[in-house]
Amino acid sequence: MKALTWHGKHDVRIEHVPDPEIVDPHDAIVRVSLTAICGSDLHIYDGLIPSMKPGDILGHEFMGRVVATGTAVRNRKVGDRVVVAFPIACGACFFCERELYSACERSNPNAEMATKLWGHSPAGLFGYSHLLGGFSGGQAEYVRVPFADVGTLCVPDSLSDEQVIFLSDIFPTGYMAAEHCDIQPADTVAVFGCGPVGQFAVRSAFMLGAKRVIAIDRFAERLALAESGGAETIDYTTVESINAALTERTGGRGPDSCIDAVGMEAHAGGFEGLYDRLKQVMKIETDRPAVLRDVIMSVRNGGNVSIAGVYGGLVDKFPAGAVVNRGLTLRSAQTHVQRYMPELLRRIEHGDIDPSFVITHRASLDEAPDMFGMFLEKEEGCIKVVLRPDAVAA
Repeated sequence: MKALTWHGKHDVRIEHVPDPEIVDPHDAIVRVSLTAICGSDLHIYDGLIPSMKPGDILGHEFMGRVVATGTAVRNRKVGDRVVVAFPIACGACFFCERELYSACERSNPNAEMATKLWGHSPAGLFGYSHLLGGFSGGQAEYVRVPFADVGTLCVPDSLSDEQVIFLSDIFPTGYMAAEHCDIQPADTVAVFGCGPVGQFAVRSAFMLGAKRVIAIDRFAERLALAESGGAETIDYTTVESINAALTERTGGRGPDSCIDAVGMEAHAGGFEGLYDRLKQVMKIETDRPAVLRDVIMSVRNGGNVSIAGVYGGLVDKFPAGAVVNRGLTLRSAQTHVQRYMPELLRRIEHGDIDPSFVITHRASLDEAPDMFGMFLEKEEGCIKVVLRPDAVAA
């Protein structure tokens, strides 16, 4: 089969690799009908995620048809059209029973490696390093899906692939980020970063009852898309201080909640940006946490900080004093996708949202290497790329 494989920083290739096989009775094989490039994939593309190996198959947002099942699969059958959740979860451990699926204690075969970095191991993930299991990802023609009864959601043929694929990751991620804000009817929520997750956080905050949403970014097309979802916007390059700008817009108090939808590769100017980039290059810190600092410093006293952006390791100059002395609540997680999939599918069916609004570029799997570069550089207004393995390159 064809698959997109990683070979180093800014080096991804379409190669022919062996077809996946059933290796556990709980497995299914899915023929991929649509897959996507996630902002989190760019961290791999930029060489920031450890334990990648040449030839690893990328991708964790995908869907398709079941073409084979293991003997222990009970709730899925050949022919089912499914969306696959990006965290791999057994459905029966301590954490899965509490719907903390991304913390599954059985799905990461390399848990000992992850524990050394993070204290305990999270769940395995598709296409996201050997630290998180070394599972082949979905930017391919076929994928092996462990624990298929738990990790897949059957979707109706009345909805298109483009309407449901983002149930795999970015729609639940944006929704959970908003849910973590404990939104009250009069609340103002600030969303830092108007990439795909930020766009879903904007719309999810409104669905959960926010009165106002303020979206912050520097790209005009992203700000315009956030405005189309009802948000007020701020181009952070046009203000001296994002904290001051948000304080002014909220009557001197600050937003009730702030969402970090950027993560480990945040852009910052001046000394702060230079400091983080230098320390990252020297491997003294792993992530650039400029946005994390901003959300903590900008939220009102007693407010909520929701972290949806990916962080991989260590950050410097974390404003712990602001968290403690101002009574802030911080919440984060790799998204417990399986918890949210059924509810969000119902919202799509009821017409509350059409997630395909975020797609700006469509391509074949063969064009994936070029699409990675375009997405990284934000060329041609690129916000979200979807790939069809059966499509012919233009």
